[in-house]
Amino acid sequence: MRQIIAMGGGGFSMEPDNPLLDRYILKQAGTEKPKICFLPTASGDSEQYISRFYNFFNKQNCDPSHLSLFNPPSRDLEKFILEKDILYVGGGNTKNLLALWKDWELDSILRKTWEEGVILAGLSAGAICWFEQGVTDSFGDGLEPITCLGLLDGSNCPHYDGETERRPAYHKLIESNKIQSGIAVDDGVAIHYKGKEIHKIVSSRPDAKAYSVFLEKDIIERELPAQYLGT
Repeated sequence: MRQIIAMGGGGFSMEPDNPLLDRYILKQAGTEKPKICFLPTASGDSEQYISRFYNFFNKQNCDPSHLSLFNPPSRDLEKFILEKDILYVGGGNTKNLLALWKDWELDSILRKTWEEGVILAGLSAGAICWFEQGVTDSFGDGLEPITCLGLLDGSNCPHYDGETERRPAYHKLIESNKIQSGIAVDDGVAIHYKGKEIHKIVSSRPDAKAYSVFLEKDIIERELPAQYLGT
């Protein structure tokens, strides 16, 4: 089963005291102690970011590891990745992430990984990378469209409620046909895809939402129901 879990923001990166989304991701592996591998490429393999990953996942019932392209763990990256149950991609600069992945041929390896049933997950850059297009601040000031891997159809906009410029920028880009219609995601929301279809939308915050955003005569923003993972 091909699965992708795309978060607008949240998890150990942004909600270190709220484990709901990360535990949801671990549960989807369906194994007692899933092997989860962190890809911190978008942050330039930040040591601090990697440390935060281990600080959280070492306390969970899983087997954590990470893949650094600045200090590769193996010459055979495909074998290393295919041994995992979950790949978790961190946030940062999406343009640099995609450029490095292409140079290391990780783009094709990740497609094979997805097709063979390894769960792909991530937030921000680690979410939009799976779609055909995304909204990014990778180029400096302002928000721009970026072409991504295309495992999922349409576009994605993370941090929809967390950054004030996200909503108007996404609307403007769709309205001007600079980006396809797609899914906007608040911080604390994860969209769980099975194949290319939405299986479930979950949240770590009671009021966090996801939206289908598209153009008819005007921009239409349709709220998608999210299941709060708390009690």
